Amino acid sequence: MTTAPDRLSFASTAARIGRILTAVAALGTCVAWVFGGWKTGAGFLLGAAISGLNYHWLHKLVAGLGARGRPRFRSVVVGFRYLILGGCAYVILRFSPISLTAVLAGLLVLTAALFVEVIFELVYARK
Repeated sequence: MTTAPDRLSFASTAARIGRILTAVAALGTCVAWVFGGWKTGAGFLLGAAISGLNYHWLHKLVAGLGARGRPRFRSVVVGFRYLILGGCAYVILRFSPISLTAVLAGLLVLTAALFVEVIFELVYARK
């Protein structure tokens, strides 16, 4: 007899957040493209991609801390992710016609995914 995987474990929660993030990014990009044109859609997609990269780095950092107890040098360098992402976003937005507002909205994709995950955890914890 096998046991069911724990839906509230770190691995399943991280995978679920990744799937939710992808779904919110895809839906938001489609909506932005339809209602705001290609500049808005591309801006939201860029912001969502940066948000996804940020999530990937955070996941690697947390997984590394849990496995070893202290971060390696590479994990510490990831701590500069906001500086790296901010610099990349500045260069792209400075020399591109895409919408700054849409990029900022796309950056909130991870926050939206986390809210959905919190609701899932609250509902699932009641059972």
